[in-house]
Amino acid sequence: MLKDYFIEITKNALLKAIENKELGNMEKLESELICDPPKNKEFGDFAINVSALSRYAKIAPVQIAQAVSKYIKEENFKVNVVSGFINFKLDENFLNNIIVEILSKKEDYLKTDIGRGEKVNIEYVSANPTGPFHIGHGRWAALGSALSNIMNYCGYKVFQEFYINDAGNQINKLAKSLEIRVRQLKGEKIEMEEGLYPGEYLIDCAKRYLKDNKGLDYGDFAKEDMLNCQKKLLEKFGTHFDLFFSELTLYKNNEVEKCMETLKKSGKIYEKDDAVWFKSSDFGDDQDRVLVKSDGKNTYLTADIAYHKNKFERGFDRLINIWGADHHGYIARMKAALEALGYDSSKLEIILGQLVNLIQDGEAQRMGKRKNMVTLDDLVDEVGVDATRFWMLMRSSDTTIDFDIDLAKSQSDKNPVYYVQYAHARACSILRKALEKRVDVDNKTELEAILTKDEIEEFYKKPCIEGMFKDISSESFEAIKALIMKMEEGRALLYNAVKYRAPYMVCKYLTELANAFHHFYNYTRVLSENKDDCLMKLAIVDAFRIIMAKMLDLIGVSAPCKM
Repeated sequence: MLKDYFIEITKNALLKAIENKELGNMEKLESELICDPPKNKEFGDFAINVSALSRYAKIAPVQIAQAVSKYIKEENFKVNVVSGFINFKLDENFLNNIIVEILSKKEDYLKTDIGRGEKVNIEYVSANPTGPFHIGHGRWAALGSALSNIMNYCGYKVFQEFYINDAGNQINKLAKSLEIRVRQLKGEKIEMEEGLYPGEYLIDCAKRYLKDNKGLDYGDFAKEDMLNCQKKLLEKFGTHFDLFFSELTLYKNNEVEKCMETLKKSGKIYEKDDAVWFKSSDFGDDQDRVLVKSDGKNTYLTADIAYHKNKFERGFDRLINIWGADHHGYIARMKAALEALGYDSSKLEIILGQLVNLIQDGEAQRMGKRKNMVTLDDLVDEVGVDATRFWMLMRSSDTTIDFDIDLAKSQSDKNPVYYVQYAHARACSILRKALEKRVDVDNKTELEAILTKDEIEEFYKKPCIEGMFKDISSESFEAIKALIMKMEEGRALLYNAVKYRAPYMVCKYLTELANAFHHFYNYTRVLSENKDDCLMKLAIVDAFRIIMAKMLDLIGVSAPCKM
């Protein structure tokens, strides 16, 4: 995190300048410092603007910058002052040290401990067990599993959970729908009733029922069968849950009843029009909410409140739910319920995800009208797991995704997942070729490999890599430096991806990192007969491979060695 590093040393230098009365009327640091690349690259690699402090010091910005810079000790970087900017220019040793650290720590190089062991329950997908996943479920699956991976890596203890809505009337409808499909397979002339589930997927379910219903009734069999199909797809999609939590268990264990009793004792529910209401307006909701309808049946909210109470009782410090955008109005009432139960509602975070639009042949496809692709399973079969996950993660969750099927399938630089994976495969290819025997085309003879595995391993043990920038062009120098600095950004990037619950940042970073590597490849000859030079360039390539592979792993996308 180079930006933080330079901010910290500048802050310390500024405090020393204040202590020595060199900053006029300033007695303390009056504003936060911001570190960014300077507009003019000739000035350096990073710059901190201290101009805003002149209003407190009552002296010119350039004087502040000069006074502060005196207290900054140059360690593998140079400092210069331009107007109110303190500029930092990295030298060769600084860049070398980044490569050495990556090769030493390998995939642990990117780790931070922002989580500090906090126990987090992330609940996502949670589709009704009444049919196949639609396209939107794929977005929640990719987002939830990627966020879980990143948070786990950054010090949280993440528990991934799928909530099965299996206690409502939808299961009765599913049972009736399956019964009709079974009777149809037996030859009865019977039509699917209006309001039931007409999907053809229940025909396959009916066939499995006739083959072996395991002694289950229609409802239990259909629920189990649909859930098994969902689980298989989730596994195929690289999404792994620690628990599939059944809503029915809340009723079997009397948790819904106990939760209602707790609310009643606290005076937070009342009766009106033969229904039971929750005083959610007392906690910021725009109106009170019905918990038990006049017919005696619970609303969805009733069990959901008990479910969230159950999660806190299991010892989680924080709950994160990923919901569709149509659940926006549900947030206030759920937070109100937690407050009424005595919990800190800020410990419940809701991530709302927008829709996914499928684009094919340049035109948007309406989900309900397509014959060949209406489910997540169809999409994965057509474009693959990697492309589906990457495209589902490329945009912020609050932004609609336009999923271009043709582009996602293409082997083109315009396809972001292909562009990123190809960069990793290219790095692996370079590393392989360094160890492979070669052919002298002119003499048609076999030549020994440029390097041996032992030579590379011995080189990696060195405490520093000297001469990395020796005898190279300015274009190559800038390409190498840009790649190394982009690799160094990875830790800060993951920190922000966790902080803002934004895995899309990783996709953006991967694209930028791949671009920096391709640029490096175009301007830098890695493999050569000069072993020392070759070893230094290979160290950069291998460091890139390590960062790229780990970042792809965190979002559940493979890092192919060949393409």
